[in-house]
Amino acid sequence: MRFDFFKITNYRNVIDSGWIDVSQITAFVGQNEAGKSNLFEALHCLNPIVPGAKYNLDEDWPVDHWEGRKDGRGKVVANAQFALNADEIQSLWNYAAVDAAGEREPFVLPQSCNIVVWRGYGYQTRFKVHDFPEGTIDEDRAIEWAKANVPKFVYIHDYEMSGAQVELDDLQKRLVRAGDRHELSNEDQTILIILELANIDLDDFVEKGTTSEGRTNRSYDKRSASRYLTKQFGDLWQQKDVRFEIEIDGPTLNIFAEDDAIGMPVRLHRRSTGFRWYVSFAWKFTHATKGEYANCVLLLEEPGIHLHFSGQQDLLRVFERLSARNTIMYTTHLASMVDPANPERVRIVESRDHHLAITKGIVSAQRAPMAVIEQSLGLTGDQSGLLGNRQVMIVEGGDDAVILHKLSGLLKAEGKDALSESIYLWPAHGAQKTPMYAGFAIGQKWDAGVLLDTDEAGNAAKKKIDELYVSKLAEASGLKFRTLMLGKAAGSKKVDFAIEDLMGDDFYRECVNATFGLAIKPEDLPVDGSTMITKRVEVVLKERHGHVELDKRRVMGEMLRRFDSWKKTSDLPRGAAVSAGKLFKAINEAFALAT
Repeated sequence: MRFDFFKITNYRNVIDSGWIDVSQITAFVGQNEAGKSNLFEALHCLNPIVPGAKYNLDEDWPVDHWEGRKDGRGKVVANAQFALNADEIQSLWNYAAVDAAGEREPFVLPQSCNIVVWRGYGYQTRFKVHDFPEGTIDEDRAIEWAKANVPKFVYIHDYEMSGAQVELDDLQKRLVRAGDRHELSNEDQTILIILELANIDLDDFVEKGTTSEGRTNRSYDKRSASRYLTKQFGDLWQQKDVRFEIEIDGPTLNIFAEDDAIGMPVRLHRRSTGFRWYVSFAWKFTHATKGEYANCVLLLEEPGIHLHFSGQQDLLRVFERLSARNTIMYTTHLASMVDPANPERVRIVESRDHHLAITKGIVSAQRAPMAVIEQSLGLTGDQSGLLGNRQVMIVEGGDDAVILHKLSGLLKAEGKDALSESIYLWPAHGAQKTPMYAGFAIGQKWDAGVLLDTDEAGNAAKKKIDELYVSKLAEASGLKFRTLMLGKAAGSKKVDFAIEDLMGDDFYRECVNATFGLAIKPEDLPVDGSTMITKRVEVVLKERHGHVELDKRRVMGEMLRRFDSWKKTSDLPRGAAVSAGKLFKAINEAFALAT
């Protein structure tokens, strides 16, 4: 079931969030105290996986609208809508269809069906099924089906875990005194989670430790718990294999972690903060979903804050895996937790007049959230200001910028068509990330454009840019954004065309030969000359020379080495000066149209 959008009202600093549409993975980016946590806490109470969460009118009603609290009972806090797929529509029909007396025309199921869910102060969550013709389904049974099938919300916000040893009898006493485990420290709660994951009852576990037979039975319990925890952790953490071992000595519980790099068990509290964060996250997530990950909406507060950069990138990959079965929503103020390849996933959380406001996309009028976006694009504030006063052409990568600058310099020295000095080449980090750069440039109202390879990745990037941004440009008076495809701009008739094709097939083939010590001839290449040279060379490397793939970075190194020897256009490979001249003329003319 797809979670489409939600709205939060009358909750702490959220007067009205407006409708917020949700991607399969959605990042809420904003500064501290903007209201990100309030948004998630309110949404979590709508349909929590652990019953009991509710709104407290005395504590949660907005303080600056305090006069309305007396009439607050029944006021809606959270609204959400979910869309059913074809199988779910059929399942709902099978469960709730009204039996019709006599014969009638065969019923055709609706093509779409939505379930609206809402909850307010003092009331339980309510459900409403839409889009079935009136009288065709029993509303009460439809609501029963909705309650059983609408995704639950899993809210994970405390991750800290020291990994220190625990005295189980003392933990048992603290739990009795607290009465509710949620009143215990995060450390104590995590230990209880570990025990529950392994189907271990704390009272029973402590009691078994008082007799020799009980201690023997308890050893089986801890072995089972260790294996289960290892498996669940391995489902989420794939950097390396880690094995966990729970050790019990009398009432004392210790947790050990072992991996191949260390080669021996090490007490958890001696592992890094980032590793312990991941352990806590993995086990809390497993506990919240009882190991059944599918069809939950995960609300994660500031995930990855204790991880180093590569660990944060691994966590984003975990989100990608989980998103096949879950909707992932997370808050962050870390640039490294914003995926530049997916700007459509970003929601900016702002504070306007001390109330939360949400902006879809990667542009905000406020400095704090924009600092996060700028850092994710490799910009500083000074650079952003500089680019705002130039004409900016986004290119796919640094290699593109180097090659184009070199070619432009040679052409300009001889009075030929070259790149205008007013145009700044801004490298992205691959075609898939150019929409993020484009969105930022458009949002900042820069005089900008993007140059994309004519290939599958470039075409996909163009489509995303068109869908996300360019179609909305008419709303901004006088703003123009150009999307140029490299092959067409350079006058090539090739179906696929990348920056390497500017130099011609023979030049690239020679660079490949020099790089790998080969002697590939023109006649060795696939006959279809409409495809970019890198693809044709890769076929030969795989089929004749046993390569797994073409290492473009090594070949580019050889290309750049040769660039240094070029002093005039006659040094260029045949046809390169003509193609480059056409390209620069097309770029200059595209920008000239806006002036």
